[in-house]
Amino acid sequence: MLVNVRYYKKIFLSLLFIFFSTGLVSSEKLQIIAQLENLKSLEFTFDQLINEKAEKGKCLLEFPGKLRCDYFDDKSKVLVINNKRLAVTQKRYDKTSHYPVSKSPFINILYKDKLLDIIKTGKIEINDNIVKLLYLDENQINIFFDRKTFDLKGWKIIDQYNNDIYFSLSIIAKNNLFKKDTFKIPEVN
Repeated sequence: MLVNVRYYKKIFLSLLFIFFSTGLVSSEKLQIIAQLENLKSLEFTFDQLINEKAEKGKCLLEFPGKLRCDYFDDKSKVLVINNKRLAVTQKRYDKTSHYPVSKSPFINILYKDKLLDIIKTGKIEINDNIVKLLYLDENQINIFFDRKTFDLKGWKIIDQYNNDIYFSLSIIAKNNLFKKDTFKIPEVN
């Protein structure tokens, strides 16, 4: 009889642990969602690693679908995304290239509704400082949030060319208004 009581007690405690763990994960997701729903724009610095090539810069992100990144490199590279169009300008060479972004997993981060879907359906992992969301679609996307503030901290994706891209960011400002021409796509040279 005593063995049965201990057995049921272990099962009850295990179920209780699972229940509270699931509640914590749900709470983390709800807090991240609340944070994002109030977000209109971000200004941040970044470190980007693409197949072990490191780059740094500063970006302006405006939902939905607008991004401008100025790279701190010798080519004075500027990346601009305005909805479904992407342009990369190398000011040093006065050269602009245009690319489609429709098939890129990066597009999921630029549209708040897609980002919220990833958060709602993604698998969550929590450690001391970071909340990691894993989303598997045709591409794998890992999105990182600060565990205390629930601010976006970065992402890891594999692009359409099978490049591993790790992007970490440090937020400077939220919900600023940007000039109208900030996200203007440059003309082809």
